[in-house]
Amino acid sequence: MKTFKSRCLVGLVLTLAAASALAQESKVGYINTQRITSESGPAKAAQSKLEAEFAKRQKELTDLQASLKALGEKLERDAPTLPESQRASKQKELSDQNREFQRKRREFEEDLNARRNEELQQVLDKANKAVKVVAEGEKYDMVIQEAVYSSGKHDITDKVLKILNGTK
Repeated sequence: MKTFKSRCLVGLVLTLAAASALAQESKVGYINTQRITSESGPAKAAQSKLEAEFAKRQKELTDLQASLKALGEKLERDAPTLPESQRASKQKELSDQNREFQRKRREFEEDLNARRNEELQQVLDKANKAVKVVAEGEKYDMVIQEAVYSSGKHDITDKVLKILNGTK
């Protein structure tokens, strides 16, 4: 019976010690990465840079698509009056041009996605540095980027955006 009481006492002491450790308050912050990548100055600059860099290729693709559409409509209109060999030749030409268009579009999208990822990584690197400045300045123990739920009191996104946008 005496050992049971001493074990209960030890258990109680350990429980109180654990509760005391948990009672120390941790300061946790949260940033909304989506807002950082859409509202920050560096993100907007990266988007403008990408648009300028890929505008010419985008226009070429748009023009090629319009040309294909016009060619297809012309073939559809003229098909009943064309001899079979000429109709087959025009259909093959349209098919070849369409295949070329699809190849160019796919290459464009791959190049654009690769460049977008490069620019996004640069924005996120700058954002991480800004988060570190806020976290160290305000003595946060932890900053989380993705969370299922966070109350407004933990959101430091605006502070990070101010640093990224160069405003105090």
